[in-house]
Amino acid sequence: MKRTGQPRLGLIVNPIAGMGGAVGLKGTDGEEILRRAIELGAKPVAPGRAKEFLRAFEPMKNKIKLLAGAGLMGEVEALECGYRPVVFGQKKEKTTAEDTKAIAKAMVEYGTDLLVFCGGDGTARDVMDAVDQEVPVLGVPTGVKMHSAVFAVNPRAAARVAMGFLSGELPVREAEVMDVDEEAFRSGRLSAHLYGYMLVPYEPELVQDVKLASPTTPDEEENKLAIARQVVEEMEPGVVYIIGPGTTTKPIMELLGLEKTLLGVDVVCDGKLLAKDANEAKILELIKGRKAKIIVTPIGGQGFIFGRGNQQISPKVIRAVGLDNIIVVATKSKLRGLRALRVDTGDPELDEDLTGYIRVVADYGEEVVMKIE
Repeated sequence: MKRTGQPRLGLIVNPIAGMGGAVGLKGTDGEEILRRAIELGAKPVAPGRAKEFLRAFEPMKNKIKLLAGAGLMGEVEALECGYRPVVFGQKKEKTTAEDTKAIAKAMVEYGTDLLVFCGGDGTARDVMDAVDQEVPVLGVPTGVKMHSAVFAVNPRAAARVAMGFLSGELPVREAEVMDVDEEAFRSGRLSAHLYGYMLVPYEPELVQDVKLASPTTPDEEENKLAIARQVVEEMEPGVVYIIGPGTTTKPIMELLGLEKTLLGVDVVCDGKLLAKDANEAKILELIKGRKAKIIVTPIGGQGFIFGRGNQQISPKVIRAVGLDNIIVVATKSKLRGLRALRVDTGDPELDEDLTGYIRVVADYGEEVVMKIE
């Protein structure tokens, strides 16, 4: 259908996206994993992120026509934020990837100008399967794994990008859709694949780049080991250390004689392993009434130190540890590819508190000051 009048913004919410993060399941692909996440106390993440996007989009609310997935797939959030959307699909208590695809196709046929989805890499793949490059899309980051270059850096940034594009101020570019094998991911193996490209509004400050893998050159590995020596030498007796995922943090555990959960969060104290692949609840239990520090490394090419693949280190954990007790480590080659560091904890107030400058351990006896945006 050819569009006339107001610009049309499509909104699709994957209601279960991100639920596996804080409980340490590294995704919610599959009914069994979703069931386990709920049993572990996982709470929906996507609805709140969708409403954060819609509220930030408020300046353009009356200038566009909103299209929304039925029920939990966007309609509920839109109504709660005072929108009157055109609804697509049928209300369901349990939604599937096929629902996402069907709604996306219907919105394209109706004539949406921009399709915004709330989810992770799996949702991005579903949207790509449905729309290919027929219309521009934009992801509101809601999942656990977000390697793709189709996501805004946070819901508020997504609103700014959407408003800029619908006002005719932003061009589009082809952006990568990536995803990982979740079973391999839970087993500690990162197997990421490029599935295709979608058109995305181009705003480099507000839309993330694709995740870049760390190089495995001898110099890079020596740099990681030097960083590990620095961190281990400065570890304090009696302090609990929460060590985030990544190949840069792995040598820290190895120097302590411990095995690192490559894609999970481990907790140590006085050289002893307190918890392996810990979730939010376990971390909070271990640090209660004790001094603790967090060790994290930014995601290559994106710069996120919180909110991408380490949601176990939640806002509750960060606040309990204290903002002065965060240790960031990164190799020189990784830092060269980053303009700044980023955070997207899901708590806008905490994100604001974290902005500023922080020291990053980049080698033995060498630190670099980086800005957190």
